[in-house]
Amino acid sequence: MVSRWQIQQAARVVRQGGIIAYPTEAVWGLGCDPWNELAVERLLALKERPMNKGLILVADSIGQFDFLLEDLPEIWRDRLASTWPGPNTWLVPHQQRLPEWITGEHSSVALRVSDHPLVRELCALTGPLVSTSANPAGRPAARSRLRVEQYFPRQLDKVLGGTLGGRKNPSLIRDLISGDVIRPS
Repeated sequence: MVSRWQIQQAARVVRQGGIIAYPTEAVWGLGCDPWNELAVERLLALKERPMNKGLILVADSIGQFDFLLEDLPEIWRDRLASTWPGPNTWLVPHQQRLPEWITGEHSSVALRVSDHPLVRELCALTGPLVSTSANPAGRPAARSRLRVEQYFPRQLDKVLGGTLGGRKNPSLIRDLISGDVIRPS
């Protein structure tokens, strides 16, 4: 069981520009403050992931993404609301409201409202977080704290304990405008 104090400590690390690992619905994730360019660059270097691919942002509620969703047609906002919280990541037009180190070369950004209690508590304290699988590029996503620590020995600022949410696969990724499935779950 993860204590409220431990979650608060992880949130403090994020606010100070650190990188954390934490359990999500299916795999362990790496996270940082999406507005902190140095933290994002460090996370990408750890993963050996190019910036042009873009990153997923995770939140505790749809309200944390209001700044991105306010101009969208109601039908699209309703589509998002009907699938969140849950294992659904949507590619949403970012309208130049996010930095390139998050969006990469894309005109959309990947957004998810988690239904994992620990992720939700963490995001309630930090706001949206970068959420990317805890693994170097080309390696399987970590499904245990031990694997995270093997992949990134003494390279993370905090590993937040806890258990995975029980899903077998990472979230489904769909394009909000077309409805196309980009990555099945």
